[in-house]
Amino acid sequence: MSVNLRVAGEMESLLTEAFAPTKLEIINDSASHSGHSGDDGSGESHFTIVIESAAFEGVSRLQRQRMINAALGDIPGQRVHALALKASAPGENS
Repeated sequence: MSVNLRVAGEMESLLTEAFAPTKLEIINDSASHSGHSGDDGSGESHFTIVIESAAFEGVSRLQRQRMINAALGDIPGQRVHALALKASAPGENS
């Protein structure tokens, strides 16, 4: 497994286990932040997560973000500098 897939793969596993998503995309945005604040040179500093799950039905946007951050443990803020989250329930526009 390449270095760039290590954290993405771990996030995919954790989110799949926690939410059984109907859609899950983990996009590594680190290259576009090269040399910027939070770029640690690892190639794993910035990600976008697009996730759709029935677990988000009737849940506010803020609570969805909290649920995702809790599922990811020490990854946000400690191992990854920035996460852009797009969470929706099936049938919603993300």
